[in-house]
Amino acid sequence: MGLGLINKEFGLRVIFPVHPRTRKIVKKFGLEFDGIRAIEPVGFLEFLQLESNARLALTDSGGVQEVACILGVPCVTLRDNTERPETLDVGANVLAGADARRIVENDRRMMEQGNGWRNPYGMGELGRRLSISYNFSADTNKGELWTL
Repeated sequence: MGLGLINKEFGLRVIFPVHPRTRKIVKKFGLEFDGIRAIEPVGFLEFLQLESNARLALTDSGGVQEVACILGVPCVTLRDNTERPETLDVGANVLAGADARRIVENDRRMMEQGNGWRNPYGMGELGRRLSISYNFSADTNKGELWTL
């Protein structure tokens, strides 16, 4: 299994929140989580905490790709396509597919590259910008709200 190789190759602990349906399929086919710490599903905030503290995110989820990009966590997508191409464009994400060798190669590449990409989703300044716009408008005594 490609994920188990990450533990062996890099000495990193792989944490996998396993959905109950996935756990059922793993059991049905007699698969094992070699080198992987399988945990129960976690809530959104707990997942954000796990992801923000990760050295690398491995996923097939578009949402996880997007959040990893925003949090500055390099991402390797275990698919051959993505609905978040902007993460590829800025270098926050790479497509590895399901081939174990490609997964390990791309893991190495992403960990070596670091996380100096530009956030394609903005810089988290919208609230401040709206506040500045509102204050500017209020100073004109026109009672207008400018949105950017």
